[in-house]
Amino acid sequence: MRLPLLLLSLGFTYVVLFGGLSLMRREGLSLRFALEAVGLTVIAAVLSTLEIYAINPVAFIVVLYLITMRVRLLSDIGTFFARRGSFEFADRLYNLALRLWPDPAGRLIVKINQATSLLQRKQLDQAIQLLKEVLAGAEQGYLGIKYESAAYYNLAVAYQRKGDEAQAVKAFNAVLDTWPTSIYARHARQALERRRKKGATEVKA
Repeated sequence: MRLPLLLLSLGFTYVVLFGGLSLMRREGLSLRFALEAVGLTVIAAVLSTLEIYAINPVAFIVVLYLITMRVRLLSDIGTFFARRGSFEFADRLYNLALRLWPDPAGRLIVKINQATSLLQRKQLDQAIQLLKEVLAGAEQGYLGIKYESAAYYNLAVAYQRKGDEAQAVKAFNAVLDTWPTSIYARHARQALERRRKKGATEVKA
């Protein structure tokens, strides 16, 4: 009985730790994540109790992580390829992630990465539309502060590249309001400062 109890202990500890991290990131508790993790833990414990299969505890945690974090992992891998110009393969990974039953936070994170990929391809209108959808979802409390800041920053960059300075400034300021100490806030301040200096130079001229 030691192994089933160990698996139960590991599984429920995993749920508490990652659930706590979600709360700290201001994402809220994901019911889907909890149900998946608890369900897998119970199945593993039952298999071990009935001696159908001896499950290695380390392998159990790895499998639990890969299954419950599948959407975010695929999104991160997609972003890796998008940064290297493999946009078509990145799109396939993003679309696969969206088909694997993501929770609300996971779905929004995939969309942010999709929008960033569109921004890299200079598809500004599509990127702006997608980021607006993400930020509308963020208002419901599904998106962590890190990703919300990233969404506002990318939205500001998209507006800036499109030449809509008023909307760009508004989005840059939203980054500062959302997470003033983030790396996105630092870049937003730099962008606003460059704009201020440019405006001052034009006035002098």
